[in-house]
Amino acid sequence: MQLFSLAGRRALLTGSGQGIGFALARALGRAGAIVVLNGRDAGKLAHAAATLAREGIQAETAAFDVTDQHAVLHAVTRIERDHGPIDILVNNAGIQRRAPLEDFAAETWQEVMRSNLDSVFYVGQAVARCMIPRGRGKIINVCSVQSELGRPSIAPYAASKGAVKMLTKGMCADWAKHGLQINGLGPGYFATELTKALVDNAEFSDWLCKRTPAGRWGKVEELAGAAIFLASDASTFVNGQILYVDGGMTSVV
Repeated sequence: MQLFSLAGRRALLTGSGQGIGFALARALGRAGAIVVLNGRDAGKLAHAAATLAREGIQAETAAFDVTDQHAVLHAVTRIERDHGPIDILVNNAGIQRRAPLEDFAAETWQEVMRSNLDSVFYVGQAVARCMIPRGRGKIINVCSVQSELGRPSIAPYAASKGAVKMLTKGMCADWAKHGLQINGLGPGYFATELTKALVDNAEFSDWLCKRTPAGRWGKVEELAGAAIFLASDASTFVNGQILYVDGGMTSVV
């Protein structure tokens, strides 16, 4: 099991005050990592860190806006200086906005791209610049089944997540030679605070369960094993790959 141990490693997770980001932080923390929670709401982060601390997980917080490159550079520098090296980065922050594509406002398109794509570049680049001289590091970019599949009313989201998939491969192309492993984690449909309206929608849930070979929504704790694998020494020769945890959705038509 030593291959999967994250003892003594520090993991920065963006957008980790709740939902999938928080679940991933808990998973890495239970594997031994010191987790650094990120978001814009310092109060929410403090509450999340306290929850993890009660479970015996060492958690720190770093409140900054991942869509602001200057703020990202300042925050990464401060974490590395005041707390220690970032060994693992999980780029999880993102948003969803729904509208028919013909009615989608240009400013909302830009909002989606800033949150879902630009942030991965900003934080990934800032952290990689610290990892490269050390000759090691793990970057996990949270993709989606929408990195592969489209649905009505979410074309910009799918475009952003498709771009994150290719940015992951591009990061591998540039940074694998420096000892970094950069991979994507592609969740399917998971029951979280942010998807509650869909979970409670009987028509949508019925469609989803019929569309997914596993026949159900995912549980966020089911992302734990994949995240630990990609963050640990178990995946030292895995690079530029997207690991879908989706109950089989991307495997069938």
